Amino acid sequence: MSSVAEKLQRKAPRKTSTKQVRLKLVYVDFWSVLKLAALLSICLGIVQVVFSVLVWVVLNSSQVFAKIDDLLRDVLNDPSFTITNEFSLATVATFALVVALLNVVIGTALGAIVAVLYNLAARITGGLLVGFQNN
Repeated sequence: MSSVAEKLQRKAPRKTSTKQVRLKLVYVDFWSVLKLAALLSICLGIVQVVFSVLVWVVLNSSQVFAKIDDLLRDVLNDPSFTITNEFSLATVATFALVVALLNVVIGTALGAIVAVLYNLAARITGGLLVGFQNN
């Protein structure tokens, strides 16, 4: 005759063992890395342009440019000088766009170079050992 406590003890959950898998990363696909690097560079370029425009708008609306104008008029003794003529929204946005395009090209090229260098290094060293664990 078994008691209720003995039945509950038998039904107690057993501790599951964790499984661990070790894999070697010996090759990365060149075109996949190139596409991923291009996509990340494009995203960062968009963020860069939007951030530059937003910073200009915040500085302009908080009258920072007006205060800089007053300071530079006093220093340069030129009453017609305004910083917004030199750094207008169109000028800042165009410059940010050009820099973002250059960063996209450079970021994509660096991604391709890293993929090639990793594949060469993996041939020599045997790759990168990566461990996964199931909890």
